[in-house]
Amino acid sequence: MKRGKRYKEAAKLVDRSVLYDVSEAVALVKKTAVAKFDETVELHIRTGCDGRHADQQIRGAVVLPHGTGKTVRILVFAKGAKLDEATAAGADFVGGEELIPKIQNEGWFDFDVVVATPDMMGVVGRLGKVLGPKGLMPNPKAGTVTMDVTKAIADIKAGKIEYRLDKTNIVHVPIGKASFDEVKLEENFRAIMDAIVKARPSALKGTYLKSMTLAASMGPAVKLNTAKIGN
Repeated sequence: MKRGKRYKEAAKLVDRSVLYDVSEAVALVKKTAVAKFDETVELHIRTGCDGRHADQQIRGAVVLPHGTGKTVRILVFAKGAKLDEATAAGADFVGGEELIPKIQNEGWFDFDVVVATPDMMGVVGRLGKVLGPKGLMPNPKAGTVTMDVTKAIADIKAGKIEYRLDKTNIVHVPIGKASFDEVKLEENFRAIMDAIVKARPSALKGTYLKSMTLAASMGPAVKLNTAKIGN
């Protein structure tokens, strides 16, 4: 991959042979975020899990104490009084079965998170093939299948993020924006790591957190010392 001049200059600040403590890594990532926009700071965790086994899956959600720095658009599938409740709680889009063709046939995806009441999952299930690959399918473990739509919306707007294994057994999560101060980024990092450490599958034998890196969207990866985080 061809890298730009800014990236190359930023990469010189990172010693690829060093495993950095969290505070050092956060400071470095802020220094190497040199794009013309406010980059997202992302955490990538390579785990020892084998996601092909159901008992080694990791999936859940956590509310970041300082949010993500991103405005999140929420779509709620509901019916009856829950439609009004979702609107009152601040959902960007609410509806039911009538939204299926709009998403399926027209390719409408002007939303970042989908919440559904349990009685709507039969309808939402028809969208599995389009929502699933985008990571948008509502899930009880992530708190996005619930009758308490007010709480779900409030948590998401406050900075709730979902974490899950990808096909290569890596977890990718945002911890905020490069414009956040170091304390906020570190506190968001700690909140995510607390949740992920607690989510360690009991069936897993051996190392849980194999390697971890922090990076701004367009910046170089900074390797973290996993030994000090919990394994």
